[in-house]
Amino acid sequence: MTKLHEALRLVRVFHDVSQTELASKLKISKSYLSEIEAGKKPVSIELLKKYSKIFKVPVSSLMLFSETLESKSFSERSRVVIAGKILKIMNWLAAKEGSGNEKAA
Repeated sequence: MTKLHEALRLVRVFHDVSQTELASKLKISKSYLSEIEAGKKPVSIELLKKYSKIFKVPVSSLMLFSETLESKSFSERSRVVIAGKILKIMNWLAAKEGSGNEKAA
Protein backbone atom coordinates (compact mmCIF):
# COMPACT_ATOMS: atom_id res chain seq x y z
CA MET A 1 0.00 0.00 0.00
CA THR A 2 1.38 3.37 -0.97
CA LYS A 3 1.43 6.40 1.26
CA LEU A 4 -0.60 8.51 -1.11
CA HIS A 5 -2.36 10.25 1.76
CA GLU A 6 0.99 11.37 3.18
CA ALA A 7 2.23 12.52 -0.22
CA LEU A 8 -0.89 14.63 -0.71
CA ARG A 9 -0.47 16.17 2.74
CA LEU A 10 3.18 16.96 2.07
CA VAL A 11 2.38 18.57 -1.28
CA ARG A 12 -0.23 20.76 0.44
CA VAL A 13 2.15 21.71 3.26
CA PHE A 14 4.99 22.37 0.79
CA HIS A 15 2.75 24.87 -1.01
CA ASP A 16 1.78 26.48 2.32
CA VAL A 17 -1.93 25.86 1.74
CA SER A 18 -4.24 25.28 4.71
CA GLN A 19 -6.61 22.35 4.83
CA THR A 20 -9.52 24.79 4.82
CA GLU A 21 -8.27 26.53 1.68
CA LEU A 22 -7.52 23.29 -0.16
CA ALA A 23 -10.82 21.69 0.84
CA SER A 24 -12.60 24.70 -0.64
CA LYS A 25 -10.65 24.40 -3.91
CA LEU A 26 -11.30 20.65 -4.04
CA LYS A 27 -14.99 21.23 -3.24
CA ILE A 28 -14.91 18.82 -0.28
CA SER A 29 -15.26 19.40 3.45
CA LYS A 30 -12.24 20.14 5.60
CA SER A 31 -13.03 17.10 7.75
CA TYR A 32 -13.06 14.84 4.67
CA LEU A 33 -9.69 16.26 3.57
CA SER A 34 -8.35 15.66 7.06
CA GLU A 35 -9.48 12.03 6.90
CA ILE A 36 -7.84 11.62 3.48
CA GLU A 37 -4.55 13.05 4.76
CA ALA A 38 -4.72 10.76 7.80
CA GLY A 39 -5.19 7.74 5.53
CA LYS A 40 -8.70 7.04 6.86
CA LYS A 41 -10.48 7.70 3.55
CA PRO A 42 -9.50 6.50 0.07
CA VAL A 43 -8.38 8.92 -2.62
CA SER A 44 -10.33 8.79 -5.88
CA ILE A 45 -8.75 9.39 -9.28
CA GLU A 46 -11.03 12.41 -9.63
CA LEU A 47 -9.57 13.90 -6.46
CA LEU A 48 -6.04 13.17 -7.68
CA LYS A 49 -6.83 15.01 -10.90
CA LYS A 50 -8.02 18.02 -8.88
CA TYR A 51 -4.79 17.98 -6.83
CA SER A 52 -2.86 17.77 -10.07
CA LYS A 53 -4.62 20.81 -11.47
CA ILE A 54 -4.41 22.88 -8.28
CA PHE A 55 -0.72 22.20 -7.63
CA LYS A 56 0.28 21.90 -11.31
CA VAL A 57 1.84 18.50 -10.70
CA PRO A 58 1.08 15.47 -12.92
CA VAL A 59 -0.89 12.69 -11.26
CA SER A 60 1.99 10.35 -12.11
CA SER A 61 4.37 12.52 -10.06
CA LEU A 62 2.02 12.38 -7.09
CA MET A 63 1.95 8.60 -7.37
CA LEU A 64 5.75 8.35 -7.68
CA PHE A 65 6.17 10.65 -4.69
CA SER A 66 3.81 8.49 -2.61
CA GLU A 67 5.70 5.33 -3.58
CA THR A 68 9.02 6.83 -2.52
CA LEU A 69 7.59 7.66 0.90
CA GLU A 70 6.74 4.00 1.43
CA SER A 71 10.28 2.67 1.10
CA LYS A 72 12.56 2.29 4.10
CA SER A 73 15.92 1.62 2.42
CA PHE A 74 18.54 4.34 2.06
CA SER A 75 18.37 4.36 -1.72
CA GLU A 76 14.61 4.61 -1.60
CA ARG A 77 14.73 7.42 0.97
CA SER A 78 17.11 9.19 -1.40
CA ARG A 79 14.39 8.98 -4.02
CA VAL A 80 12.09 10.84 -1.61
CA VAL A 81 14.56 13.71 -1.46
CA ILE A 82 14.89 13.67 -5.24
CA ALA A 83 11.09 13.58 -5.64
CA GLY A 84 10.85 16.65 -3.42
CA LYS A 85 13.44 18.43 -5.56
CA ILE A 86 11.55 17.46 -8.71
CA LEU A 87 8.36 18.95 -7.26
CA LYS A 88 10.22 22.19 -6.54
CA ILE A 89 11.63 22.32 -10.08
CA MET A 90 8.22 21.59 -11.57
CA ASN A 91 6.69 24.41 -9.55
CA TRP A 92 9.46 26.78 -10.61
CA LEU A 93 8.90 25.85 -14.26
CA ALA A 94 5.14 26.28 -13.90
CA ALA A 95 5.63 29.71 -12.34
CA LYS A 96 8.08 30.67 -15.06
CA GLU A 97 5.70 29.44 -17.76
CA GLY A 98 2.84 31.35 -16.14
CA SER A 99 4.84 34.59 -16.09
CA GLY A 100 5.83 34.06 -19.73
CA ASN A 101 2.19 33.71 -20.73
CA GLU A 102 1.32 36.97 -19.01
CA LYS A 103 3.95 38.81 -21.03
CA ALA A 104 2.60 37.37 -24.26
CA ALA A 105 -0.97 38.45 -23.46
